[in-house]
Amino acid sequence: MSARCQQSPVLAGSATLTALGALVLYLAKPSGYGKYSENLMPAAVRLPARAAWFLQELPSFAVPAGILAWQPSSLLGPPATVLLGLFCAHYFHRTFVYSLLTRGRPFPVVFLFRGFAFCLGNGFLQGYYLAYCAEYPAEWYTDIRFSLGVFLFILGMGINIHSDYILRQLRKPGEIIYRIPQGGLFTYVSGANFLDSTSRCLMTTPSLGEPSFHSSFKETKEQGNKAPMILLKTIKLLNL
Repeated sequence: MSARCQQSPVLAGSATLTALGALVLYLAKPSGYGKYSENLMPAAVRLPARAAWFLQELPSFAVPAGILAWQPSSLLGPPATVLLGLFCAHYFHRTFVYSLLTRGRPFPVVFLFRGFAFCLGNGFLQGYYLAYCAEYPAEWYTDIRFSLGVFLFILGMGINIHSDYILRQLRKPGEIIYRIPQGGLFTYVSGANFLDSTSRCLMTTPSLGEPSFHSSFKETKEQGNKAPMILLKTIKLLNL
C-alpha cells in the first residue's frame, strides 16, 4: 500500500490550498453571497440554494468514495480506510441531506465554482492520502487515540447537524430577516454549526466593521436578551 504512495501530489495540493486560504484571508473582502449578494453582485447568475449546495459539496463525497470503492476488498479493513469512510459519511450528509433541507437564498454561480474547486481538491487529498499514504497498524483499533478520535468525530458531526437544524428554524418560509440563534451549543458559542470535528471552509472572510442591527436584533433587545458583541460580529461574518 505504501509503495503506491506518491507524496508529490499530496504536498503540492496541500500547499496550493493553504496558499489560496491565506490569500482569501489577506484580501478579507465581503462575500458576495447571503445578505451581501444583492449589493455586491446584483447581476450575478444564480442557482437555487439547494442545487448549488448539492453541486458544491458533491466532489468532497464522490472523489474519496470513488477512491475507497476502487480499493481491493482486502484493503477495506485497515484503520485508514475506516477513517476515510467516516470522512465520506460526513460529506454524504452535506451533499444529499443538508443540501435538500437548506433554506438559503439563490447562490451566485461564481461562488459555486470556487466551492466546487475546493471540495474537489479537498476530496482528492483526503482520499488519496488515506488510501495510499497513511500507515496505521492493525493495533490502532484498540489505541485510545483512535477511539477518542472517532468519538470526537461522531460528537462533532452530531453538533453540526443539530446546530444546522436550529438555524433552519430561525426563519419561516419566505423570510429574509436575520435572527440570533438560541439553544443547543449556541448558548455557549456563536458559531455552533462550525464547532464540529470536520473542517469546513469559509470561501471568504468579510470585513467585520461595526455590526448592523437588523429588525430581529431589535426585537431580541426589546425582549431583554443581551447578546455579546462577539456574537453579533460572528453572525455577520457567517452570514446567518
